[in-house]
Amino acid sequence: MKKFLMAAGILAGATASAFAGDVSGKLVLYTSQPNQDAQATVDAFTAKHPGVEIEWVRDGTTKMMAKLRTEIEAGAPKPDVLLIADMVTMEGLKQEGRLMAHEGADVSAYDPALMDDDKTYFSTKLITSGIVYNTNAPMKPSSYKDLLKPEAKDKLAMPSPLTSGAATIHMAALTSNPDLGWAYYEGLADQGANPKGGNGGTYKAIAGGEKLYGFVVDFLPIREKLKGAPVEFVFPEEGVSAVTEPVAILSTAQNPDAAKAFVDFLLSEEGQKLASSQGYLPAHPAVAAPEGFPARDQIKLMDFDPAKALEQDQANKIKFTEIFGG
Repeated sequence: MKKFLMAAGILAGATASAFAGDVSGKLVLYTSQPNQDAQATVDAFTAKHPGVEIEWVRDGTTKMMAKLRTEIEAGAPKPDVLLIADMVTMEGLKQEGRLMAHEGADVSAYDPALMDDDKTYFSTKLITSGIVYNTNAPMKPSSYKDLLKPEAKDKLAMPSPLTSGAATIHMAALTSNPDLGWAYYEGLADQGANPKGGNGGTYKAIAGGEKLYGFVVDFLPIREKLKGAPVEFVFPEEGVSAVTEPVAILSTAQNPDAAKAFVDFLLSEEGQKLASSQGYLPAHPAVAAPEGFPARDQIKLMDFDPAKALEQDQANKIKFTEIFGG
């Protein structure tokens, strides 16, 4: 067996998954994926690793983390693996020593900015936030600054970073951009923007014509446009922010071998094709984007530092509340 492991390690690009066929036992997954996507992900993994039985729990990232925090305080965290919305939450867990490094994970094909340097969490897709507009609108925006033009006054809808994790990441990315900064959000307030709720409500307001312009996650307008909705999603010239649905193994994992195999599956081309088939932009640059999306190399991601965003999170939300009201 030792010779086999050594040989596997010598193979170019070999990872733990190269000899993970034996993984078995129970694997507990906490995820914020929609139920249908979570079930498809679990089914695809267990088809490759039939010896693993996955018990999965699904909720929004905020509620999922509240559940995990309660378990940690009780000294009994249950999940082996977390698959949740954003890198900032993962960065917080990493800084607390709650995550296990997976040194064997093969991330060579990926943009290093999407991965933790210490291999404690790994981005699995790109759910970007950019501009959405109703196709009956008088202006076709190509830059964030276009939303400060007179044509957009009192016609803006935005999700609130006090509600939406994607909106929080978007706010951190835009306000860190030297050409936008907090002056941009002050400009949006002057335009009559009233950020509230999540992305779904924002999308509905713009698709229904109640508002004409705004920020939203990409897949909502891109999918609905294919069904005939009067919406267009814009990847602005400054770039887009992204939540990346990272996966991580808890330091308290009961089945680390199966957990590593699960991470390896999500990062493999097969796992990335599954993400694309579910209608999400895969993080792997060699995997084709779903219908309606531009090619990956046509999408510019804004600079984003999860550790800095974590450090500034509370101050950012206080500043946002000062600008727009609670």
